[in-house]
Amino acid sequence: MGVLSEQRWRVRQREHVARVRRWTDPYQRRRSRGEKHPVHDFLFQYYPHRPAHLERWSPGPGVVLTGAASEFLERPGFTTTRDGVALAPFPARRAPATRALLALLEATASRAPRLSCFGLHEWAMVYRQPPERVRHSQLPLRLGSAGTDTVVESLELRCGHVDAFRFFTGPARPRNALQPSRERQVELEQPGCLHANMDLYRAAFKLDPYVPSELVADCFELAVGLRELDMRASPYDLSGLGYEPVRIETPRGRAEYARAQADFAERARPLRERLIEHCRGLLAQVQ
Repeated sequence: MGVLSEQRWRVRQREHVARVRRWTDPYQRRRSRGEKHPVHDFLFQYYPHRPAHLERWSPGPGVVLTGAASEFLERPGFTTTRDGVALAPFPARRAPATRALLALLEATASRAPRLSCFGLHEWAMVYRQPPERVRHSQLPLRLGSAGTDTVVESLELRCGHVDAFRFFTGPARPRNALQPSRERQVELEQPGCLHANMDLYRAAFKLDPYVPSELVADCFELAVGLRELDMRASPYDLSGLGYEPVRIETPRGRAEYARAQADFAERARPLRERLIEHCRGLLAQVQ
């Protein structure tokens, strides 16, 4: 095992907390005031990982923390060693979920990115929907209800992500070229998908504390950028929040979206590879 002096691990701990509080602090302040942010709140409300847990630092496996590290013993997974405190061996009970996660990550990484969905999933979530049932009803639709419906009807829906597809309206679902399901997720997931790359954050915190918290934060930061693109390409008018739209209803906007999608796919690739490596290493402990 590697050994970290108290001075070194406390620096890493402070840096991690400061890094993620750029998002956790504003979210907590908004909650205390009863305010909502249609872009950033999603990452705390859709994903079941509380801000306090995102702020918690772990060195990941194979690292001994020396000095006054007894605070970690109050958290699941940590144990004492001859030289200090470290993570205990990976529990066998977590192996089935980790194998399933690894299978999804490996299958996704094995495919070439597809860049032809143009973010239409957000449009399909409001297609032919009464105004009072629109998901972000506090935001106006850039093209209005009729204009939004026209865009959906003029372009092919190609969403392959089950957790986006399940929010499609009833009239939008049969228009989709694919009918993704949980059972087909490993078959359909691909690395150009914004939501598949956003879900790297879910994969990282599911492995917590058995991955370094810096990797969780890397995946969270990627998810922030992906969520912003997701909503900029949506039918909603976010100009009041300072977001310029990606007008995917136009050829120029679709080209802009595809370029950004390709860039995010490239940024996600090494994070997915690191998660695959960690899953394999953890599973090797219980085989």
